[in-house]
Amino acid sequence: MSESIILNLDGKWRLRDFTPGQGMAAGAHLPDHDDADWHPASVPGDVHTALVEIGRLAPPFYNMNAETCQWVEGQEWWYRTTFEAPSGQDDAQARYLLTFDGLDTLATVYLDGAEIGRHRNMFIAATFDVTEHLRLGERNTLAVRFDPVVASVAGREIKGQWGQNPERVWVRKAQCNFGWDWAPRLVSVGIWQGVTLRRYTGARLSGVFFKTTAISPQAAEATVVVEAEQWADVPMEAQISLSRGEQQLTKQAPLTNGRAQVAFTIPDPALWWTHDLGEPALYELEAALQAGGKTLDTHCEQVGIRTIQVDQSPDPEEPGSKFFTFVLNGVKLFAKGANWIPADSFVAQVDEARYRDLLELAVEANVNMLRIWGGGIYEKDAFYRLCDELGILIWQDFMFACALYPDSDPDFMAEVEREAEAVVRRLRNHPCLAIWCGNNENDWIDDMVNWQRPGRDSPGKRIYHELLPPIVQRLDGTRLYWPSSPYGGNDHNDEREGDRHNWQVWHGAVYPRRFGEMPRRDISPAGISYRHYAEDPARFISEFGMHAAPALETLRRNVPATALRLGSPELLYRNKDEPKGKGDLLMLAHTDLPRSLQEYLDFSMICQAEGLKFGIEHYRRRKFHCSGALFWQWNDCWPGLSWSVLDYYLFPKAGYFYAKRAYAPVLASFKEEVGGVSLWITNDTLEDFVDTVTVFHGDFSGQKLYEEALEVRMPANASVKVRHLSFDELEIEDSRREYLAVRSRSGLFPDNRHFFVEVKDLVRPKPNLTVKITEGSDGKHQVRVATDTYAYFVKLVVPVEGTKFSDNYFDLFPGQERVIEIWNEAGRWLEENDIAVSCL
Repeated sequence: MSESIILNLDGKWRLRDFTPGQGMAAGAHLPDHDDADWHPASVPGDVHTALVEIGRLAPPFYNMNAETCQWVEGQEWWYRTTFEAPSGQDDAQARYLLTFDGLDTLATVYLDGAEIGRHRNMFIAATFDVTEHLRLGERNTLAVRFDPVVASVAGREIKGQWGQNPERVWVRKAQCNFGWDWAPRLVSVGIWQGVTLRRYTGARLSGVFFKTTAISPQAAEATVVVEAEQWADVPMEAQISLSRGEQQLTKQAPLTNGRAQVAFTIPDPALWWTHDLGEPALYELEAALQAGGKTLDTHCEQVGIRTIQVDQSPDPEEPGSKFFTFVLNGVKLFAKGANWIPADSFVAQVDEARYRDLLELAVEANVNMLRIWGGGIYEKDAFYRLCDELGILIWQDFMFACALYPDSDPDFMAEVEREAEAVVRRLRNHPCLAIWCGNNENDWIDDMVNWQRPGRDSPGKRIYHELLPPIVQRLDGTRLYWPSSPYGGNDHNDEREGDRHNWQVWHGAVYPRRFGEMPRRDISPAGISYRHYAEDPARFISEFGMHAAPALETLRRNVPATALRLGSPELLYRNKDEPKGKGDLLMLAHTDLPRSLQEYLDFSMICQAEGLKFGIEHYRRRKFHCSGALFWQWNDCWPGLSWSVLDYYLFPKAGYFYAKRAYAPVLASFKEEVGGVSLWITNDTLEDFVDTVTVFHGDFSGQKLYEEALEVRMPANASVKVRHLSFDELEIEDSRREYLAVRSRSGLFPDNRHFFVEVKDLVRPKPNLTVKITEGSDGKHQVRVATDTYAYFVKLVVPVEGTKFSDNYFDLFPGQERVIEIWNEAGRWLEENDIAVSCL
């Protein structure tokens, strides 16, 4: 390794606020400024969290405290620290570079009283050459001033702006900080990632690019491009090695005009796959910049050998439509996943452990793709590294969402260009990265707002259609660049090509729509019902979903006990969607309205869970006419009421377990058709499916009305209709009291069932659940649950973070017994009385 990093400046700094403009007057940038009365603050960190820790700010997530925090965004904030620079006489070719990996957002940096630079972008690192300012062998004072972002853009407007909180579009920071329909307004500020001082002699690496150019079973071809910034006039070379286990390949190449390139042929390559299709194999890539036998700088990271394309060819079975299918290593895959938002309103607080918990829960739920939504952040390096390791593909939005952006402002465009180049360079080597996308919904919403002017030159369009495409092509060129999401066809949300956001369900949009047509909505129980998913012939669904309440424990921690009741203002404050009554309309359609808080928790979770199940099953049956289902949303940034399936404390909602079963590698599902119900098997594995499949029809009291065993053989990576059951065959006497079910004799897919009416209309006898809990020596509990009659929505509740369940929120058929394992991965020893078991 080179000796480039000489000081890590993370740790405890000093923090203070001033009235805007007063910090300089007070000398806050000067080394001799007395900061003894300043507050301690962690770096990486943020102002809000630091103020909570010293008791100056009430915890923003509790009750309505976010409203009392709004003053923070209007102040000028200063951070200070001191450090001792290395001593000794230095080489004339030495340079000292100070790097802030994340400054949020409008920052001016001072070293020993001298301004060394400014930075205006939360999303990318800031590096300053401090060679002429650093006092070697002495104590140095580093200060950072953050100016209030809203004041900095006061008076700036974009004509025709339809985006909410329009001040946000002028500032390159997380757009959801300004409030969203699932997040409170909490405009963060601070040094949110690490700070380092590095010393280089003669040159430094400025980029390393690994790309797979060809694969075959016998060998893979890859190229590595090394770029360097060189200021010493001596010959230099790059030494590059690629290794996995005992296999190691090494090559050298001279540096010419700051660039070197080598090509590798890798025999018997271990390919990178998503976790559901194979092993996400990784290789160690090391690049060393050398001169005269001395190593000047090194770069090390893990890379994967794989190819990724998106097939957009015409679909011959559905004329007028095109595929939108990801192809990994030559194999078509159905993308099963969700949309990811920042894992905390204060992103500095998200560490690798939290990333790992969220991503391992995704793997356990059979998720193979996550979409990084364009109103948040480009996630930290640990996130992408973990996705590489775990085998999860990433759809990466650029950070523009739901607004017009000032593409006629030269300074703004120059900043966006710097951002895009930095982001592509940072992320391009990750095998998990599948696609670049220009923005979230900007093209689509603008066309709906300005429906009488289809194709207009809307503010921001130059970014997504002119600025970003050549940057991605020049610096990457190995992945599809997609201008927006949704995008494609006659209407950016066209069902016949590209990707779609299905907001007919929940938001009441009426589809189809074409360019030049006025958008329509049907905000009624029928209009927002999840039954509309069955009408959707779209090619790739990159957003769809419904609200559900979080766990009761999450509400108990954040809502005062006196306000923990249905309809209280404090509870409604958790819901940032407007109008707030959409959840009631959805429940009216499917469960009826709740009469208590507990019923609200159950009914809202049922609507989300059943809706996700219904939608996912429909989209997967259409494989590859539809090639992906990414529901909205995976996670939460605060303890709110939202579309997430994991709440802020990572307590899974019912929708998590329903989606886990619906995303199983092999799925058996029912489709109600004219005259009957069909059974489909969807096989996402790369092996043929052979099994005995039992279909049965029964009533909820336990009487079996019909049973049939089917010998099923179907090809790999396909979806097939294997049986049609006519209503005449089924001889349904009372659709409210009967169900249809399917089971794999070999356990190759989860049990599934079909109801003939909505949940609210089911007539079921009250089941007699028997529960037996035993504790193992390993700390795991086995919960044995049995029932006499049909038990719907059986749930196991443990109000302890880090608790895992082998399954949860499931149905039991009459006479069925299941054994569920429960354990805690956070190290908490669970007691039997921590576990509550019930059904609806």
